[in-house]
Amino acid sequence: MKSTLLKIIFLNVLICSALFSGDFANDIKPLTKFSFKLKEKVVKQISQNYSDNPKLKILLSAMLNNKLYYKKMGKDFVVVKKENGDLYDIVGLFDNKIEKSVSKYSLKRVKVNNKLRSIIRDKLAELNLFSKSKEIRLKSAQNILKNVNKKSEMIISKALLNEKDKSVREVLTQIDTIIKAKYGNKKEKLKAVESLSNYPSSYSLQTLEEIVRNSKDEDLKKIANNSIASIKQTQYFYQIIEKTFFGLSLGSVLLLAAIGLAITFGVMKVINMAHGEMIMIGAYTTYTLQQIMPNYIEYSVFLAIPLAFLVSGLFGIVIERLIIRHLYGRPLETLLATFGISLILQQLARTIYSPLNKEVVTPEWMSGAWQINSALSLTYNRLYIIIFSFIVFVGILLALNKTSLGLKIRAVTQNRQMAQAMGIKTGLIDALTFGIGSGIAGVAGVALSQLTNVGPNLGQSYIVDSFMVVVFGGVGNLWGTLIAAITLGEISKFLEPVAGAVLGKVIILIFIILFIQKRPKGLFPQKGRDEQE
Repeated sequence: MKSTLLKIIFLNVLICSALFSGDFANDIKPLTKFSFKLKEKVVKQISQNYSDNPKLKILLSAMLNNKLYYKKMGKDFVVVKKENGDLYDIVGLFDNKIEKSVSKYSLKRVKVNNKLRSIIRDKLAELNLFSKSKEIRLKSAQNILKNVNKKSEMIISKALLNEKDKSVREVLTQIDTIIKAKYGNKKEKLKAVESLSNYPSSYSLQTLEEIVRNSKDEDLKKIANNSIASIKQTQYFYQIIEKTFFGLSLGSVLLLAAIGLAITFGVMKVINMAHGEMIMIGAYTTYTLQQIMPNYIEYSVFLAIPLAFLVSGLFGIVIERLIIRHLYGRPLETLLATFGISLILQQLARTIYSPLNKEVVTPEWMSGAWQINSALSLTYNRLYIIIFSFIVFVGILLALNKTSLGLKIRAVTQNRQMAQAMGIKTGLIDALTFGIGSGIAGVAGVALSQLTNVGPNLGQSYIVDSFMVVVFGGVGNLWGTLIAAITLGEISKFLEPVAGAVLGKVIILIFIILFIQKRPKGLFPQKGRDEQE
């Protein structure tokens, strides 16, 4: 009995000496022990004593993600960066020494249980909440908002005293209001429940619904119900804005996909079923560029835009010179020929890149979302694509109206025979026009690569929609293409929640068919002698 008591006392002395040594490297050594209670004490103590140490956050993050190990020989702590079977790539916690292909049997993982994970999350949140970086503080506050509990009360109060940034303060205030609504006294609860109507987030709504279900205070429930009604009304308004944004985003993608088709279809009257594959080529160009230049991901989109235009444009010129030019005036045969080209290009992509979808890395400046308020956020990648599509549209419009090539293209579009009689080389204009149309489709592929994975069938998802946009807007009319693309994008996004994605497309197709019955030449019919005859 005495020997057991002495062992316990001795163990506690060892623990205390480890925890209060004043040296971070020594104070984390007990993490190699099996005892989870001991690890809990270590985590709490080092979080308190070494909050300014940059290694603390690395250590806690690695523990949370099961990436913290120590060497069996020497007990040195390391972070696993990559696992390849029984071989690990590791980085030293203190010396940052990189070691590759280290046997996992020479390492031992620092194990954590659910309770310890919860403690680590709280400590990381606390560290991030007082970070010098506004982005880190905001992200930390948003993470705490997802799982508000009474333990957060003290740290949130402390953070509110120090926080100067408006956006971070707003999230912290919302957390503080939720805490008061859940755990405060009656007066605090009544005030907090009423104040939650100013925060139209799902977390506020969830808190209020819990209060209505569980509270026996009728006054509190009445105020909570009023706040719920107010939040739902606000959320409905912001949902309409969000749907409008997503509709504009889809419309901008359709615009990029259809501009090239509008040009080729308008000038040459060619039904190009391989247009979707030009989009696919542009997307694969972006993927290939990132594989070749992995260290320049942030600039990959800027480099991919002109490159995709050139690659897809060259493919288009080759197709036009080898096949399309022999089939002018025979639309059914061009449809069948380009459909065959479409299948060939898809199979070529499968042969080169495999049938599996490839992921294109989104640059950091396009990642994340613009958080307008707790109920509305707009993703940056879609926002940039909307802006980019309008820039492309204006660029093409200026090129067609302000350049010599644009003048010749418009001349051929309006009266091919007269243009030929005036000395315009219509064959060259056809090839260049087909190349420009295909190049713009390639640029659309660059944009799509930032929204979805790249695969051999990528273009097939947009070819039918592109034709609908061109026919609806008016063949060869760019303004008609713009209005039609935005209109169909908005209709699609507002129909999908009600009718579903498939039925929504069917309804749009029926609408287009009925519209064409009334206006066969679309919203803005093309003007010219050919059209008047």
